Amino acid sequence: MSTRIVVVGGGTAGARLAQRLPVTLLGEEPHTPYNRVLLADVLAGRYAPEVIALPGTREPARLGVRAVRIDRAARTVECADGSLVGYDRLVLATGSNPVLPPLRGLRGPGGAEPPEGVHAFRTLDDCLALRDRVRPGVRAVVVGGGLLGVSAARALAALGAEVALTQQGERLMERQLDATASHLLREHVESLGVEVHTECRVSGLRQRDGEVTAVELADGFVLDARVVVLACGVRPRVALAREAGLAVATGIVVDDELRTSDPYIHAIGDCAEHGGRVYGLAGPALEQADALTAVLLAETAAPAPRGPSSRGAERPSATGVGVGAPPAETVPATGYTGTRALTRLTLGGARPLDLAAFGDTTALPGDHVVQLTDATRRAHRKVVVRGDRLVGGVLLGDLAAVGTLARAWEGDEALPDEAPLLHLLTHDGGSS
Repeated sequence: MSTRIVVVGGGTAGARLAQRLPVTLLGEEPHTPYNRVLLADVLAGRYAPEVIALPGTREPARLGVRAVRIDRAARTVECADGSLVGYDRLVLATGSNPVLPPLRGLRGPGGAEPPEGVHAFRTLDDCLALRDRVRPGVRAVVVGGGLLGVSAARALAALGAEVALTQQGERLMERQLDATASHLLREHVESLGVEVHTECRVSGLRQRDGEVTAVELADGFVLDARVVVLACGVRPRVALAREAGLAVATGIVVDDELRTSDPYIHAIGDCAEHGGRVYGLAGPALEQADALTAVLLAETAAPAPRGPSSRGAERPSATGVGVGAPPAETVPATGYTGTRALTRLTLGGARPLDLAAFGDTTALPGDHVVQLTDATRRAHRKVVVRGDRLVGGVLLGDLAAVGTLARAWEGDEALPDEAPLLHLLTHDGGSS
């Protein structure tokens, strides 16, 4: 393939594309691309950092290289070291940044760095820095009770830290779990020795001699802390695209060919917004990379597209935004139409807890809800059926039916009339 394809970002999406195609991969982190989903296991000491490395790319990646500017007219990417990388097709896989809450004491005058002991939990360097600091008995506070915060709290507890987990909402992982599953999850997290505080807002940090000493809650309560982990979510990393004049909403807007408002630039992974949605999960990132592989193979096998100055009329994209594109003959018959993402998590302890959630777990008027709960075994299974479709579910403690349920949900097919809905929660998902 003679087309020069440059990928900015060495995360899950960028690395997957670089495994499929000969590309120039610019990775800002100095580490070989790795599986970010397993960072909590590295922090807990279950895996060494090298174990979570992703399969090798087809061409050697340029690591520790930060892209700072895109020149769309010249079709070059400028890097922080002053080098220029030319492209025929550019793929932005810039991922996401951790959300840093507006806490008093988080930043010093002039935007100084946070106090020692305050960490985000997004990169391998974050993980390694936490491992260096955490010792048995050290007081640690995790701010944020979503998927990332629960994972971080579990890992810190496994290292012997005294952990407090704070959540502003009513319950843990409220975006994925229903109230019953969240209650059982809380019981499990507390059984690991984690102190859980919900419906509380962190307002500030205390420090002494440049090191964090405590976390202040809005109600005046103070939690001692020598380590603070900020797990307040992520937001798409779009500055490079915005400065280049690409269409950006929450993420970088793309159509079904993962194409941005520039026909020679694509975006995939956490930074991309398709159909008005930013996924921020590994599964959709991999699917987008695979779909873009097919798009790029089809395009490079066809005549080159016209340049931006002569591309003619804009065509509507799947997102409703006018996006310039190559001539119709270069567009493959299939593209990316979205992902039905399933969330899975395993929490360790004397009795490990597995959970999975997918789709809409909150029932609307007229929906059918089927659930089985065994609080003594910390097991909960629930599905939501809307009309003749399975629209969501949550399973905690017993995931035997999750494969069949996920396939029924992903396929969006009508459920058989003759099968009682309770059969959906049997171990085969009602398939027999």
